[in-house]
Amino acid sequence: MIKISYIYQMNSSFSYWEQTSFFNYDIVVTGSGIVGLNCAIHLKKTYSNLKIAILERGFLPSGASTKNAGFACFGSISELIEQENLIGTDRLANLIETRWKGLLKLRNLLGDHNIDYQCLGGYELFKKEEEVSSIRSVAKIEHFNKLLTDVVGKNTFSPANEKINAFGFDQVDQLIFNQYEAQIDTGKMMFSLISYAQQLGITILNNCEVEEIRNEATSVYLKTNAGDFQCSRLAIATNAFVQQLLPELDVKPGRGQVLITKPIPDLKLAGTFHYDKGFYYFRNINQRILLGGGRNLDFETEQTSQFGETNLIQSSLEELLKTVILPQHHFEIDQRWSGIMSFGSTLEPLIKTVSPNICYATCCNGMGVAIGSQTGEDLAKEMIKLL
Repeated sequence: MIKISYIYQMNSSFSYWEQTSFFNYDIVVTGSGIVGLNCAIHLKKTYSNLKIAILERGFLPSGASTKNAGFACFGSISELIEQENLIGTDRLANLIETRWKGLLKLRNLLGDHNIDYQCLGGYELFKKEEEVSSIRSVAKIEHFNKLLTDVVGKNTFSPANEKINAFGFDQVDQLIFNQYEAQIDTGKMMFSLISYAQQLGITILNNCEVEEIRNEATSVYLKTNAGDFQCSRLAIATNAFVQQLLPELDVKPGRGQVLITKPIPDLKLAGTFHYDKGFYYFRNINQRILLGGGRNLDFETEQTSQFGETNLIQSSLEELLKTVILPQHHFEIDQRWSGIMSFGSTLEPLIKTVSPNICYATCCNGMGVAIGSQTGEDLAKEMIKLL
C-alpha cells in the first residue's frame, strides 16, 4: 500500500511566509501532464475557492504529455480490429466515443489555434507482404464506418491507394484513409494547458517529486525533494510512474522512442500515418518527418520507466524511413527522444478512490492526447465525491 514511513516536518530553511503560503492546500495533484492539468482545471472551475497545487517531478511535464507525436486520433482500422476482438463491439464503440469526446473537449478548452489543430486526415499503410491484414482491414471499412457514424461522422474510413505514389512511398500496397484524424503541436498544446491552469489560479511547482505519502483521517502529508506538503485531498495523476506511489497497482510502463528529421525540401507527405497495427507512427511537422514506435520489437526492454533510446529500435525507425517513407529523399536525423506511457489490463483508463482522501487515474494506453482531457475530468469528478 501507500508508503507511510516518514515523519512530517517542515524544512527549517523555509521562512514563515513560505511555510504558510506555499505548502498547504485543499487539493494537491501529482503530475502536470494532460490528465493532472485537466483534473486541476475541472476542480477549480467547479469550486473556484479551492486552493490547488500541482506537483511535477520534472522541469517540464514528465512521462509522455510533452513527448508524444501529436496525433489527434482514435484508432486505425487494424488497431480497432484487435481491440474489438479483445473487448467486443459495444465496449469498443464506447471507447471510441470516449476518445472522440476527449479530443473535442481538448479543442473546446484551448481552441484549435492554440494547439495548431490541423485535420489533414490519417492513413494506415500496408506493405505488399501484409496482404492478409490488408484484405481483412479493407473488408472491415463498412463495419467501422457504420459503427462510427453516430459518434464521429459518416464515412470515416475509405481506401486511398491513389495517394501512395503522391506521397512517394515504396513497398506500400494499400492505404486506408481516415478523414477525421488530425494532428496537433504537442508543445503548443501543453504550453496552452499550463497557461490556462495558471490563469485560473492553480499553483504549479516543478522539480518537485513526491517521495512518500502519509494519509491521516483529515489530511494527507507529502514528502518531496523540495519540502513537505499538506493537503485535504490528493489526486495522483503520475500515469506511468504511478507505481512509485501505489506499488500494488497492476500497471505496466511502456517506452515510446521517437526521432525527427531535419527539414526536407519539397516534402509532399502530409497527415498522420500508422503502420504495423499502430506500433509505428509518423507525420509531417515543419517540413520534417517525425517518426516513432517499434516497441513491439522488444517489449521486455521497452517495459520501463527509464527514458532513453536503443540501437535496435532507432535503427528500425531509420530503416523504415529509408526503405518505405522517404526512399527518394536524402534526410538527416535532427533529434531523438523517448516518452513513457502506461498500460493496464483493460483498454479503459483506471480511475479509482483508494481512501477517503486519495484518488488516482492512470493507464491511458497510448491514447493520452485523445482521452487525457476526459480522464482528467473524470478524476476530478471522483475527487469531488470526497469533498
